[in-house]
Amino acid sequence: MEKMVIREWAEADRPREKLLTLGRRAVTNAELLAIFLGSGSTEETAVELCKRILLSVDNNLLRLSRLEVNDLCRFKGIGTAKAVSIIAALELGRRRQETDGALQEPLNNSKLAYIYIKDQLQDLPHEEFWVIYLSISCKPLDRQQISRGGNDFTPVDIRIILRHALINQAHSLILVHNHPSGTLKPSEADKALTKKIQAAAKTMDIYVIDHLIITDSSYYSFKDEMLI
Repeated sequence: MEKMVIREWAEADRPREKLLTLGRRAVTNAELLAIFLGSGSTEETAVELCKRILLSVDNNLLRLSRLEVNDLCRFKGIGTAKAVSIIAALELGRRRQETDGALQEPLNNSKLAYIYIKDQLQDLPHEEFWVIYLSISCKPLDRQQISRGGNDFTPVDIRIILRHALINQAHSLILVHNHPSGTLKPSEADKALTKKIQAAAKTMDIYVIDHLIITDSSYYSFKDEMLI
């Protein structure tokens, strides 16, 4: 059966026209992705292609956001340019959430610190280590990615942490890293690294007030668990 291209569809069913006439809420996830792609393959429309991609992740946008360029390019009709378009669209949505959750208030408890940083570390297939730099009143001065590693380990250079602390004239720090595996339990290496950073920072009268471990749905606080 010959494929019917989107421009041959009834105007009310075309994704762009549907968004214009009915509004953004009326457009399905597959249709939104199809608008970014612009075209499908010789065998299926952009909408059909996007339905197939979404089906592969059980229509879960969280799982879709974890796919890399190589993962998306496995689908016939998706080349590097289209894969990058999908990733860019999802990253823009993540950054919008980050802006919505931006805080001006002091990060004086683990929940506020989690809200402030979580969008940087959720949905990642690899581990990253970040530091939040705070003023004497616990207001955020800066946040910096210190390192990026594999699925369960990322090397951390304490000198880089302290250099940013001095640049920002930080009074205290919150250490943050993610566990892509989903486990919230800190490893012995996590505990040892925390103590090592604490000791180094203390020589400069800078205090490590918490260490958060973040997963896609929750977090663990060293301070709340009385490990700091």
